[in-house]
Amino acid sequence: MTIKTQVVKLKVNKTMQKHLDALCDYRRYCWNKGLETWQLMYEAHTLNKKDNSSPNERRVRNELVANKADWQYDLSARCLQLAIKDLANAWKNFFDKAQPDWGIPSFKSKKAPRQGFKTDRAKIINGKLRLDRPRSISKEDWFDLKSYEALKMSEVKVVSIFKEKDSYYAALPYEEEISSKAKTYQKTAVDVNVGHFNYTEGQINVLPAKLQKLYKRIKHYQRMLARKRKVNGKSAIKSNNYFAVRIKLQRDYRKTTNIQNDLLQQFTTKLVDNYDQIVIEDLAVKQMMMTHVASKGMQRSLFSRFRQILTYKCDWYGKELILADKTYPSTQRCAKCGYVKTGNEKITLQGNKKHGTKHNEYICYECGYSNDRDENAVLNLLALVK
Repeated sequence: MTIKTQVVKLKVNKTMQKHLDALCDYRRYCWNKGLETWQLMYEAHTLNKKDNSSPNERRVRNELVANKADWQYDLSARCLQLAIKDLANAWKNFFDKAQPDWGIPSFKSKKAPRQGFKTDRAKIINGKLRLDRPRSISKEDWFDLKSYEALKMSEVKVVSIFKEKDSYYAALPYEEEISSKAKTYQKTAVDVNVGHFNYTEGQINVLPAKLQKLYKRIKHYQRMLARKRKVNGKSAIKSNNYFAVRIKLQRDYRKTTNIQNDLLQQFTTKLVDNYDQIVIEDLAVKQMMMTHVASKGMQRSLFSRFRQILTYKCDWYGKELILADKTYPSTQRCAKCGYVKTGNEKITLQGNKKHGTKHNEYICYECGYSNDRDENAVLNLLALVK
């Protein structure tokens, strides 16, 4: 059985909006209070290891429960329990050497674009989501939540409710039996580039014209908000015009996310349907973006998201995903004779000044082989399939 997650948009009335917002705020409070307690316990343990134990999930949770304020008893106790559990997992991942890019746990801000909470006591009743009702709220003020699409499960364990751009969503995990796809005995390689991905059958554009138009509009709205803040200071965020522009900005961000996710889902599904072996590069995207060379284009091209989706789909359907080493010179290597360009013969974003070649063409100085740079890279990656 494979665990999948269905994300649905919820139909929430004004009464439930108030209650859900309160739970989102409480989750953020529990996380921040837990993180503060964790840090204080760690400092005390560092100064005096004999009298002070090191912090862990149980000690931090017990400390917060023992010091609960009266108003906290009006909200779900599971909100605190699950927040501390996630905090403990965050610290565990931070110290895990197998996850070097995992950052240190940080405090949550009420200004963050996404707010949410978790519960493990939700139920599916007549196709609707019923959350556990805090005892301070009467049954008349607590409603089951409808969704805009049919739910794929009859029961759930841990449900994540989050608010984003004034809309409410639920992430519902469920188990599904997935059978492996039929063998095709075909192989391919994917060379990711800013704006497009190349593979053996051609090219896919991940930044189409409709996305470019949306990004121009996003830039316009960002400038409008910046001007309002510059002229009116902190009072700008209280104006109706500022709020209206921010809603438009959030709407366009949601559109770009949906369009790009749809493109990647379709492309990765096509790959696992048609090929048994798929080669991609193991890119250090975070380090590449820190060079500030086309970093915005890299971020918008979703290199990491593409690899993430392709990885779990290959696991689901029994396909082999091959990762080329970070140091593999797929762009500099000749696909015909294997010659690797070094020094001032390398191809850069400006091409090669020594030989006067463009950045998108590959010419081998040993055997004279010429090809498009990206197509040459695809052939080099394909050579790694055994």
